[in-house]
Formats: sequence, structure tokens, C-alpha cells
Amino acid sequence: MTNDIDVHDPAGGMPRLLEIMRRLRDPDTGCPWDIEQSFETIAPYTIEEAYEVADAIERGDMADLEGELGDLLLQTVYHTAIGEEAGHFTFDSVTRAISDKMVARHPHVFGDESRDKSAEQQTEDWEAIKARERGARAQQGTLDGVAMGLPALTRALKLQKRAARVGFDWPHVDQVLDKITEEAAELAQARTRLSHAEQVEEMGDLLFVMANLARHLQIDPEAALRAANAKFTRRFEYIETALARSGRRPEGSTLDEMDRLWDQAKDAEKSAAGRVGSSGQNISD
Repeated sequence: MTNDIDVHDPAGGMPRLLEIMRRLRDPDTGCPWDIEQSFETIAPYTIEEAYEVADAIERGDMADLEGELGDLLLQTVYHTAIGEEAGHFTFDSVTRAISDKMVARHPHVFGDESRDKSAEQQTEDWEAIKARERGARAQQGTLDGVAMGLPALTRALKLQKRAARVGFDWPHVDQVLDKITEEAAELAQARTRLSHAEQVEEMGDLLFVMANLARHLQIDPEAALRAANAKFTRRFEYIETALARSGRRPEGSTLDEMDRLWDQAKDAEKSAAGRVGSSGQNISD
């Protein structure tokens, strides 16, 4: 039976998007590329789109964010179309499941629990509900359910939070700092006496404990590293621009000269931050 949804109707809403995906995936009349896709081939695009949403938010570009949210929504539609074709689930069942979950996890909004509690208590209650959900799914281990596909720093943070909830944690941040010193020393020694595989292991240990320090300081390590990446990009672009004025490129310069330009970029950023005054942002070295 022919579906009467008009894919050209700009007011078609969600039914229009679902119909577009259905037609793209139609084995007889659809797009050859779309027909060939699977959960596995689409998953990298899903991750990429999520990061592009975060990037638009970080840049404060609302027009771009609108488009990126649409791209991310398309990923959900894509996966649900594949799932429906295989008989696993449908778009309706997916939306029903997340709606049920949100209602169940917010009894202080949709149930009879009091809203008169702190954000910290609500977070604890949320985690307790999630733990009961994992138990119902036979996920009994403390670390069960922490997705393998998460970015490594984010997964490290989640693993550490889970372990901390059952008491496996350093009580003081100074102990974490001591561990960082220890791991850094082991990595320095590894450079001369250990195999490359052992050096990789020591580097992993150091990064893991760095994530632990971020958790103790209530810092999102992914966000902190993204900010550091952005800062490095800004300052290196300053170097390239300054050199370009004299018709040169970084490879035609010296490290000392580039270091001086780097310091100029730092000073320019700090001056700009000072002019903003009340922004409260601190540009570090």
C-alpha cells in the first residue's frame, strides 16, 4: 500500500522524516548507499554527529546547532529503521521506552515523591534507580553497563564513579596527586628499560589516574581536553598568521621564534580576557 505522506511538505514533522527514511531504505526504489547500511556502519556517524552537536554548543552557534541536532535525530531514525526491518524494535517502541524511563526516573515530577530535596540528593536517587534497572536486567556487577564505545576518558570517569559508589576510591585528592607522580615516574623509567607495549600500558595508567584527578576536582576531562585543543589551535594559528605576514611558514621558522610568537598569543588572549573583565574566565598557560 502506498503511503500518502508528502515527503516534500515542510510541515510534515516527524512522520515526514520517518517516511523519508522508509523510502531511502526501500530495497526496490531506495538509495543504493542507504540500503547497504547497517547498525555497524552507521554507528561511527552517530558518534560523529553527537560531537558536532557539542561543538556547535561550545561555539554558541545556534543556527549550526539547529542543523546538527537534525543530523543527530536522523541517526536515531536510521537505527530504528534498521531495527524495524530486522524485527527488533520500531520508532514507536523506542520513544515509548525512553518516555517510560524518564517517568520512572523522575518520581518527584511524575509521581508522588517530594521535589523538596537538593540536586545532590536527586542525583543519588537517579543512580539508585539506575542500579535497580541494571539489577532487573541481570547486570549485577558494579561496572556492568558502562558502554565500551565511550571515549576512553569518559569511560574511565564512569568506571571510577561506579567504583567510588561502593567505596573503592581515594578519600583525598592529595592521594590522587601522589599516584600521578608515581605513574609519571614509572612512565619516565619505561622509556629506557621497557618494551613499547609496556610503555603503552604505563601511559594508560597515567591517563587513567589523570581522569581520576579530574573527577575529584569535579572537572569533565573530555571538556577540559577539548578546551585545551581549542586553545592550542588558536595559538598555533596565531603563529602561522604572524609568520605569513613575512611570507613564511612554520617549517621555515625556528622553534625559538615560534615560542616567542606563542607567548605573544598568550599575552593577547590574557589582554582580551582582561578587557572583558567580569566574564570570570581564566585563560591558563
